Amino acid sequence: MLNFADRLLVTVEAQRSHVVVGLDPDYSLFPRQLRTLSPNEAGDPVALAERFEVFLRGILEAVAGIAVAVKPQLAYFEALGAPGYRLYEQMVAEAQDRGLLVIADAKRGDIGSTAEAYARAHLDVAGADAVTVNPWFGTDGVEPFLRRAREAGRGLFVLVKTSNPGSAEIQDLSLGDGAPVYEHVARLVDTWGAGAVGECGYSSVGAVVGATHPAQAAALRAAHPGVLFLVPGYGAQGAGAAQLSGVFDSNGTGAVVSSSRAILYAHRSRGGDWQAAARDEAEDMRRALWASARGGGES
Repeated sequence: MLNFADRLLVTVEAQRSHVVVGLDPDYSLFPRQLRTLSPNEAGDPVALAERFEVFLRGILEAVAGIAVAVKPQLAYFEALGAPGYRLYEQMVAEAQDRGLLVIADAKRGDIGSTAEAYARAHLDVAGADAVTVNPWFGTDGVEPFLRRAREAGRGLFVLVKTSNPGSAEIQDLSLGDGAPVYEHVARLVDTWGAGAVGECGYSSVGAVVGATHPAQAAALRAAHPGVLFLVPGYGAQGAGAAQLSGVFDSNGTGAVVSSSRAILYAHRSRGGDWQAAARDEAEDMRRALWASARGGGES
């Protein structure tokens, strides 16, 4: 399999898009015509998984050709137990059949043997193209994912500077050299990714860098030019395209941006057909990000 970074950035250029759609299915936010379960059925994981399937298939149909990837958030699937996990595996396959790369938002991390099981579960068995990884356990906890990036064309995005407000409590703490913790993790990402650099010049070992911290994101881009960024926080968390120009390199590439609720539930603000609303929201995001990345150029 080709290097993940190459596959992702080729898709970015081909579709003129930096859009990643987060798959965070929340039944309470579904369009009215899909919220047909009785109160008893709404507590049944099998019935909910069936509703999730209808909704997510509709989203995949709507954003294919606009988004470059989807990012299923494992928590929403795991909350349904076995039916939800089966649905997750099914959505991985269906998204890929539609030409979308799949980034499993699992945020896994553990000691080496357990990390190996996590990597096998998501990258080998479920077949995701990439996975998000928590670096707290250090190199041995990340190595099973790194090996698949070096040898099997998979990717990983290491949590570096996350989009949530509480991230500063740990990630912004100063180390002995004065650098914040997140910068130290970014340096580790450079080291970890050295063996997985593709022809594009980027490594398949990327970093999660929140859109809600534009100044830190821009500084990280300048300091780590060969690291792919996965940028959450667009849309519902408040970040917009105008403040994200700093996450892209001088060629307008090197980053993809994730939006979940703003696209999935666009019908709540736009009205009309829910699939059309999701498609229009994704297309507006595509155009805005492309213009921001290319300095206001043609969208």
